[in-house]
Amino acid sequence: MERMAWRGRIRPGCKQEYIRRHNEIWPEMKAVLKQAGICNYTIFADGDELFGYYECEKGVAFAERTQAESPVVDRWNAYMGDILELVMDPETGAQPKMEPVFRLD
Repeated sequence: MERMAWRGRIRPGCKQEYIRRHNEIWPEMKAVLKQAGICNYTIFADGDELFGYYECEKGVAFAERTQAESPVVDRWNAYMGDILELVMDPETGAQPKMEPVFRLD
């Protein structure tokens, strides 16, 4: 199983709205994530800084491709655009991969 981590930033003053939207995540968005083989997905906040981590049952490339091809993900990204700052990889359409430097199993 491959792992993926990403970083982002919540726009100032929007943290509670970010949390609210994720507490009410669309069922169709959850379905796309599961279809992409994404599991054990957690997003952490440190102030307005975000760190996301998930595992990819079908590999990172499959997860990226599935999300990039999904109109649901496009709608979600547009919905979150007013409160979230993300740098996206133009090649994959996903957040740039962070480099793993340590792992304890």
